[in-house]
Amino acid sequence: MSRPIWDSVPVSSPAVDALHDLARLPGVDDGVTAAREACTQLRWHQALRRRIPEAAAESRVRGAAASALLEGAEPAGSRGSVDLVRDLVRGAVGWDERENDPVWHVLAGVVRATAATEHLGPDRLRSPGQVLAGLHAAAAGDLLPMTQVGRPRVAGETCAEWAELGPAPEPGEAHERLALVHELLSAVPAGRVPALLVAAVVHAEIVTVRPFVLGNGVVARAVERVVLRAGGLDPTGVAVPEVGHADRAGADYRGAVSAYATGSADGVRLWLLHCAEAVERAASEGTRIADAVLAGRLPR
Repeated sequence: MSRPIWDSVPVSSPAVDALHDLARLPGVDDGVTAAREACTQLRWHQALRRRIPEAAAESRVRGAAASALLEGAEPAGSRGSVDLVRDLVRGAVGWDERENDPVWHVLAGVVRATAATEHLGPDRLRSPGQVLAGLHAAAAGDLLPMTQVGRPRVAGETCAEWAELGPAPEPGEAHERLALVHELLSAVPAGRVPALLVAAVVHAEIVTVRPFVLGNGVVARAVERVVLRAGGLDPTGVAVPEVGHADRAGADYRGAVSAYATGSADGVRLWLLHCAEAVERAASEGTRIADAVLAGRLPR
């Protein structure tokens, strides 16, 4: 596996400076600007003047359904995934309804991790290790032995996820690159970094490095949601970034992650452009939610 592109940045240059270098890749600044404008339009939607919690809750429902789809966890049955997730969240369906179904356990973990993002604001990002541990516990608590929950891999442990990216890095390398993720996340509350680029890089690093034995994609998408809100790009939390990635059955998403994993400038650029476009689509989905809130069409 190739090293990340910022390995070419001088060691004395902080990771946050490297982000600004990435912003100068062709087309990236325009993509970030378009995504920011889309999120600004969503922020001032009439429905969000007084009903942000309702719209944000629906965003988490749709986001969890899309994240589960990307994880390959789409339960069989007559109900759509969004309706099923909504019923889980509101208690109309029990968490142990299909206790012996592994797909159900993955879905439940995705829903728990996405729901947990509601309580992760800027202050919590000052302790990024705790944020990642909590999200991993939510995502994989029912899928792994407790000794492997909420912590990065150690010597002798590997990860079978995202096999198309090649073997997961050894735990030593994973810990080094996870330290970079921590540095970027802890910089978000100070406003020193562009939220979209942090969200994109952190997302891709977690998926590429696979620091956890299981659940890396779920954690990565949940962290992205947190950063977009805590970093001020989507302060209402109504945009649905997971839907932005899941469009076209997620083919573009997996291809863009694979491009990032090469470590080349072109690969990283492709991923950043994908993420900028995904945020635009996320804002569009958020607008559909806000429209439904305004019209009183959301299921209760």
